[in-house]
Amino acid sequence: MTIDFLIVGQGLAGSLLAWELIQQGYHVIIIDNGNENASQVAAGLINPVTGLRFVKSADVDILLPTAKHCYSRLAEFFQQEFYSEKPMLRIFQSEQELSYGLKRLTNPDYQAYLGDIVKGRNAIVNLATPFGFLEQKQTGYLLTRPLLNCLKEFFIANDCYWQADFDYRDVQLKPCLRWQAIYPKQIIFCEGYHATQNPWFSWLPFRPVKGEILTLEHTSQLPDNILNDGHWLIPLNSRHIRIGATFDRDNLNTQITAQGKAELLTALSQVAPALTQLSLLNHQANIRPCTDDRQPFIGYHPLHRQLAIFNGFGAKGSLQIPWYSQRFIDALLNKGPLPSSIERLYATHYTA
Repeated sequence: MTIDFLIVGQGLAGSLLAWELIQQGYHVIIIDNGNENASQVAAGLINPVTGLRFVKSADVDILLPTAKHCYSRLAEFFQQEFYSEKPMLRIFQSEQELSYGLKRLTNPDYQAYLGDIVKGRNAIVNLATPFGFLEQKQTGYLLTRPLLNCLKEFFIANDCYWQADFDYRDVQLKPCLRWQAIYPKQIIFCEGYHATQNPWFSWLPFRPVKGEILTLEHTSQLPDNILNDGHWLIPLNSRHIRIGATFDRDNLNTQITAQGKAELLTALSQVAPALTQLSLLNHQANIRPCTDDRQPFIGYHPLHRQLAIFNGFGAKGSLQIPWYSQRFIDALLNKGPLPSSIERLYATHYTA
């Protein structure tokens, strides 16, 4: 079988890339092992202003409109909403954080993303706000699991999805590119943290991070806002919340732990001490494909240009992937400029 693109991995990166290519009329096949991936576990948070110093995410003025438009198109196609825009309350943990927040409010570049600062130890019912909080705008979260399920069904219906373990040893580079009985023009690896074992791209400086997330049922009153006090809380409805995430670079496995659960529940009790009657509905863990320089890994193998990678979006995939997939496709099809190209790492990290 001769095709245009073979994409390895049906996480958010591989799925959105495949979707865009198929919409443009290209023959694509996705290979995926069917196991739960980091995109399915992820909260899908989109937050334009992050960190202890409240810094705008790089290129957010371009990335955010592109992401919203992408998810709107998918919602229209599948007749199902996937992106929930919901304001975030950033709860200050110190006077220093409060001072950073006050400083950002005076910067015109931040006006589209920041609301007011509310001071007061008990400014919100059932929440502890010792230094007040900052209202953040244009925040929200992507329902990644429903979206990926819809896309998987679409790929299956169009004979674009193969559930299989991708064995690197089955790749033939010469005289022409082949994987098993498939002859693609290009293989694109979208494997998440599994790329650390990829024989062609394992030289890239990934810094994978394990994260655990809890889904809880409660009976208390909470504001209908995303909360962020270093950890995050997403209200799914009036009784269900998701909280996360832990940060572990040492134990890179997908096993849930009592330690991770305790960390998240302790953090929750500090910000919402009134939430005492809680029921655990789900406890999940997976590994985010973060990178050493915090930029995605996109581009071609130095020697084998028919092999490419689209990976490394870490915790910002929901925001970044729609725009980067468009740029990557333009590079693939029209030799357009490639942002975040792994060519920046050829000289320092690749040894033939």
